[in-house]
Amino acid sequence: MKPRSAPNPKGRKAKITKPTSGSIVDRAEQWCSTSGWAGNGRAPKRFLGNFEGILQTDGYAAYDHVGGPKMVHAACWAHARRKFFQTVELNPGDQRAIGIVAQMDRLFEIEAQARQETLSPEDRHSLRLEKSRPLLETIKSQIEAARSGTLPKSMLAKACNYTLTLWRRLTRFLEYPVLELSNNLAENAMRPVAVGRRNWIHICSEDAWPPVAAIVSIVETCRHLKIPVRDYLGSVLPGLSDFPINRIAELTPSAWAAN
Repeated sequence: MKPRSAPNPKGRKAKITKPTSGSIVDRAEQWCSTSGWAGNGRAPKRFLGNFEGILQTDGYAAYDHVGGPKMVHAACWAHARRKFFQTVELNPGDQRAIGIVAQMDRLFEIEAQARQETLSPEDRHSLRLEKSRPLLETIKSQIEAARSGTLPKSMLAKACNYTLTLWRRLTRFLEYPVLELSNNLAENAMRPVAVGRRNWIHICSEDAWPPVAAIVSIVETCRHLKIPVRDYLGSVLPGLSDFPINRIAELTPSAWAAN
């Protein structure tokens, strides 16, 4: 027999008590997601500050208010493609979304060609102008046509609006040969942190995140450049306290690998 709930006096809300098991973890995660950096959009602004350089992100609105006047903000084609792919998953017969996904796949095929031929940045830039630029015009026309012919709140309309809103950032790769089409490499590098978040609850402090992000950036840069992390840290850290601050760029993994 199903037990009955205790009577609830009129005008009083029932009190819900969370299980003790895991409550510390739950509170820590709640703090990190709401009171801390991640939940209210303060993280990008506080960490990036007046960053100057190329920043490639998804469409998270908090990134709209970061960086200095010389920052170049680029968007990720993998995120844009995912919106249309989700539309196809929801409606496999939507030929408009299917066609847009196919055209976006051609963009990635051009990038694959550049990697396969080990093109220099200059040659990759020429290839993009020759093949990717006209393809972008086709993609944009298809998206605009799809948006005008679908319901405003449909999944397809949301995918179109997302991509068109970020269009200027999505086409930045035509101007900067060093830019990739997507930020998948960066997201894959951060995935271990996300997967192991319960092992990181002891640093749920606003003061902890900047050094943690810096450490992760250094480690993942070493891995990307195929530099042994232990060798790099063993070489750089012992004399770091006496190293001139105006020459700190000489100690980055890229500079260290070149020496």
